[in-house]
Amino acid sequence: MTVIAIKINNKTVSRDVPSRMHLADFVRDEGRQTGTHLGCEHGVCGACTVLVDGQPVRSCITFAVACDGKKVTTVEGYDDDAIMALLRPAFSRHHGLQCGFCTPGMLATARDIVLRFPNADEDLIRVELSGNLCRCTGYMGIVNAVMDVLAQCRDDAVPAVSKLRAASNQIFKDVTVLAGGAAGFQTFKATDIGKVAVVAEKQAAADENATAIKGGTSIQGSFKVPYPADAVWKFMADLPAVAGCLPGAELTEHVGDRVKGRVAIKFGPMSASFNGAARLDRNEQARSAVLKGAGQDSISKSRANGDVSYRMVEIDANTTKVEVDLLYSLQGPLAQFSRSGLVKDFVGRLIQEFGKNVTLRMNPNRSSDLPLPPAQLNAFSLGMSVMWSRIKRFFGRGN
Repeated sequence: MTVIAIKINNKTVSRDVPSRMHLADFVRDEGRQTGTHLGCEHGVCGACTVLVDGQPVRSCITFAVACDGKKVTTVEGYDDDAIMALLRPAFSRHHGLQCGFCTPGMLATARDIVLRFPNADEDLIRVELSGNLCRCTGYMGIVNAVMDVLAQCRDDAVPAVSKLRAASNQIFKDVTVLAGGAAGFQTFKATDIGKVAVVAEKQAAADENATAIKGGTSIQGSFKVPYPADAVWKFMADLPAVAGCLPGAELTEHVGDRVKGRVAIKFGPMSASFNGAARLDRNEQARSAVLKGAGQDSISKSRANGDVSYRMVEIDANTTKVEVDLLYSLQGPLAQFSRSGLVKDFVGRLIQEFGKNVTLRMNPNRSSDLPLPPAQLNAFSLGMSVMWSRIKRFFGRGN
């Protein structure tokens, strides 16, 4: 832990924080400035852009400890800024915002464009905005808003903006002198090397020897099965049967302890289908195992890595408790869903559903026409079940 003090919108916030806490989390959780939005959390979408000592910074990939003693300005702190006083009404006039999720980051980048490029044309504006993604506007309104403000500020028509530009230029000169002069840029020629195939199996193989998934989230759960531990352990070695107990899972290939397949998920209008590969490592003596896998969504190209560890705990001669530990990481557009506070409840409910299906499939008197788990995991129906459980717990009627 490290004690830091950051001035957020002219208010100093001092906290003892983990060294790897991101600036975005510090601003939102400790500074309570929630106008800074988190999207991809990989520095790609630009929604989290804030100003650090006047310079635009991706707060989701900047460590808070690196900003100790610095001044951070978020969308809530632009009231006294001369450029923002022009940009905000311009965004409104030109319909440069719709849902508003990207707007805080867009404003920070747009301010930087007005500050550094007084004579920028549309092409340059689009290049500078390319690091900020918007799914609503098509960018035309945003570009027009920036061009509108640039036109208002030409020929030093707005003294306050001219003063900010002069100060920014001086800072750049000072930094260049301290650095010993700006280094030359070595040009290069782009070469087409052909399409690079992303094979989930290779990714899974690379992760097999990893002791932990970097930046992963760990969720624990358990379920009980009314059968002896040896019988449950034997069943859990049958990967096709196990996959048949998981809603949305489908195996396409099975060789020994390795499998390939897909997991389909539906969340309202959003659908995802992760194709991937996994390997099962079993410890017969301890009756424990780890399923290591990786996959990629064919639609959003989001990537997932996960380790599912489980072990058998004998309750009595005819009852077994299966303890499950899920360690996973999600990269890409779908990563934003991994932060939800409902995720743990959702996964816990999914583990319970899996346990019920294991019990049904192990039943020696099971009817052959017993309905199988759905071919697609419907997160909405499970989510409603989770919400109902929370409501019952809140009113003291749950477990």
